Amino acid sequence: MPYRNASLALISLAAGLDAALLLLFVMIGRASHGEGLWGVLGTWWPFLAGLIVAWLVLRAWRTPLQIAWTGLGVWMITVIVGLLLRIVSGQGVQLSFVIVTFLVTGAFLIGWRAIALLVGRLRHRRTV
Repeated sequence: MPYRNASLALISLAAGLDAALLLLFVMIGRASHGEGLWGVLGTWWPFLAGLIVAWLVLRAWRTPLQIAWTGLGVWMITVIVGLLLRIVSGQGVQLSFVIVTFLVTGAFLIGWRAIALLVGRLRHRRTV
């Protein structure tokens, strides 16, 4: 299993990247609606809460770079919890938003892990 028992630095980087990419997703969406900081934070918090739930449920710190289980699980749990929190908080959820949310967050949360694993494999090949 790659990167088992990851260092604190790697765990912090992975969690930070997940949170930052969720924020980027929200900022891109909110920019198209012309909303300011409060609109961004209001949209980000449910997904950030979902991300925290995902990391805790999956114990993602054990294998933060793994695509299967960690990456896929973080993606699914983050989006589902985030959407549910949006509904409960009265923010509303339209089908187009759900589709875009799944696609973009999937590309972000799985994509950076795929790139990291590819870079790791390429570095390993160079040293062998």
